[in-house]
Amino acid sequence: QVQLVESGGGLVQAGGSLELSCAASGSIFSINTMGWYRQAPGKQRELVAVFTKSGSTNYADSVKGRFTLSRDNAKNTVYLQMNSLKPEDTAVYYCNADIAVSVYYDVNYWGKGTLVTVSS
Repeated sequence: QVQLVESGGGLVQAGGSLELSCAASGSIFSINTMGWYRQAPGKQRELVAVFTKSGSTNYADSVKGRFTLSRDNAKNTVYLQMNSLKPEDTAVYYCNADIAVSVYYDVNYWGKGTLVTVSS
């Protein structure tokens, strides 16, 4: 079993910054992909930023240049540095990881989510 534990959400004024972190723990053989999605009220969950299996990083167009995804492989942790936050960034942010729990078996996991509120 694998757990994703998120932290770092909160309330911030427009133009401010926040950093989210997500740590994976448990029966991890390797991590294929890991990153962040978000869901605003009344909207569908959308990709924010993710490390792909090849090691590259994909960002949503709406966050490019403002958000930076980084990772600490030794800690199985990813960080999302969010700068120049806008009210439209307000959402519940979910960590997602596709994890190989054995040589033969991959499982996709979601964190419980952390709320980011950006006031105007």
